[in-house]
Amino acid sequence: MAKLNFCLSIFVFCMSLFNIQTKGFVERPWLYKHHAALFIFGDSLFDAGNNNYINTTNGKANFWPYGETFFHYPTGRFCDGRLVPDFIAEYAKLPFIPPYLQPGNKLFIYGVNFASGGAGALVETGKGSVIDLQTQLGYFKNVSRVLREELGDAKAEALLSRAVYLFSVGTNDYAFPFETNSSVLYTYSVEQYVGQVIGNITQVIKEIYEVGGRKFGFPNLGPIECAPFSRTMVPAGENKCFEPFTPYVELHNIEISKLFQELQSDLKGVKYSILDFRAVGQDLINYPSKYGFKEGKVACCGSGPYRGILSCGGRRGVREFYLCDNVSDYVFFDSVHPTERTNEVLAHLAWSGEPNVTGPYNLAALFEF
Repeated sequence: MAKLNFCLSIFVFCMSLFNIQTKGFVERPWLYKHHAALFIFGDSLFDAGNNNYINTTNGKANFWPYGETFFHYPTGRFCDGRLVPDFIAEYAKLPFIPPYLQPGNKLFIYGVNFASGGAGALVETGKGSVIDLQTQLGYFKNVSRVLREELGDAKAEALLSRAVYLFSVGTNDYAFPFETNSSVLYTYSVEQYVGQVIGNITQVIKEIYEVGGRKFGFPNLGPIECAPFSRTMVPAGENKCFEPFTPYVELHNIEISKLFQELQSDLKGVKYSILDFRAVGQDLINYPSKYGFKEGKVACCGSGPYRGILSCGGRRGVREFYLCDNVSDYVFFDSVHPTERTNEVLAHLAWSGEPNVTGPYNLAALFEF
């Protein structure tokens, strides 16, 4: 009898271990009760490596010198180290939020990253070589179904409503037509084209709301016309930004602000933060020493004027490139993307900035609700 009881005890113990592993979401509720999850959407400013797993020619950053500062290996982030969402996750006491397409990524209670380098709000932006915003939304809906299956409806709804939804989208929608000399520049007015971009963003936000999302972090578009890449589009000898971008970006930012004011009024429970990336970015570019940088206009890694040719790493058609000695002196890492230090500045302001920088709430406040 004693031997039988011992065997039964071992059996019960083993089964309990099995249940913990297979029903971890249910058996470990503290994992989602004490920390709001973080769901990330958008483009290369926030892509933590999703593009590693898709068929794209130039839209990857999974090679040296990307990742060297912090990770010491290329993760797929378009940066020498961490991105804004990485710092936000740290401030919120979350682990790094993994890319959705990363093999084996099935633990969604902390959130997941859907962003894709080159993506935009419009399906046509980078079509065939990116994960557009609508597809990212589809991935999120898949995750919400998994959470409901694992946690049950009530607990999943609690997780989704407490989560913060962080976006970086729009830049490529305005840059892509200029890069490709697309006919849309002549087919639509600035107002019409921006209206299409905002319309798609509105649809995605409303669908996330229907699934359960309530809290949105939405940085406005930075001074993309002054990035090293954009400056290469200006005639040689003219030391200025590529001004044709400006009316699109400025109108977009006005409309995003209006959109969230309307959503907060129309949809119960919506709260939002809009970090003024544009104002902060202009300050970083024009007055880098104010933030401890030495160079705001020239990239650390790349080639050509301002190192504005996207050749960093030598894997995008141009093999020769220059790499600076001290990346922490630079605002831009490559011709488009900020350095880790710049991302930390932006993340800190997004997390704890005043209303004139973040809108009605900063991200710290969103995580507390």
